[in-house]
Amino acid sequence: MPFEKGDLVQLKSGGPVMTVESTGEHYTHEGTAVWCVWFEKVGSKQVASREIFAETVLEKAQRPGIASVRVIRG
Repeated sequence: MPFEKGDLVQLKSGGPVMTVESTGEHYTHEGTAVWCVWFEKVGSKQVASREIFAETVLEKAQRPGIASVRVIRG
């Protein structure tokens, strides 16, 4: 499953929702590597964290905190 810049992803084992910054080859990962960024609360601040993951450990994720409600009146 190829990922593109801006895609929301998450580790298959769970964890924070992350944004794909780029993809490509990296010497520490077999196959495609995915560069991700996400934010964590540290004290009272939001801090950006970045890491490189093997594409095989990620899956597409939904935007957190967004829900849709359909109201039918009749």
